[in-house]
Amino acid sequence: MGARVARMFRNFNLEDRAFREISKEKPQAAPRHAVKEAPSAAASDGENVVHQRNDPLLNLLRSVYVESTDPPAAAEASNEVTHGKDAARRPLKFTLPGNVFGLAELTDVPKGKLTIAEALKALSSHQRQPRMWTPGKIAQEYSLDLTDTKALVEFFIPFQVEIISPKSDGTKQIKAS
Repeated sequence: MGARVARMFRNFNLEDRAFREISKEKPQAAPRHAVKEAPSAAASDGENVVHQRNDPLLNLLRSVYVESTDPPAAAEASNEVTHGKDAARRPLKFTLPGNVFGLAELTDVPKGKLTIAEALKALSSHQRQPRMWTPGKIAQEYSLDLTDTKALVEFFIPFQVEIISPKSDGTKQIKAS
């Protein structure tokens, strides 16, 4: 019922309202900015200047000579990356059993890198026996940099799982009802 009433008010005197809107004066557009020259003439002058040969600038350009060399540190780093790909690899110390996450089994890793399984193994070994598994020994065992290993041991801690045994019979426990 409400839709009928709304339609009656919407369609009431529709033609007169439409004619009144159409017959209103339209707003005038803002005046255009005055242009002194035709755009095609200005563009052709600019093209002539760009394509024109400038002999003094050409002579200056011929006198410029650029000699470029890499800094020694960057050159050594690029040589290490290209030449040491196969030579700087080490076999894995620890792997998880089975095909993890459907990925191919790794057999070796670049020196200075760890797999996730090796990192967790090294961190948990250090956490359980810090005197035996020092950062120096971990760095030597996994071919890592000592400063990186110290930072790894200091800032990364693996999860600890603590199994809480049930309390003795003397303590009160809430029973399910």
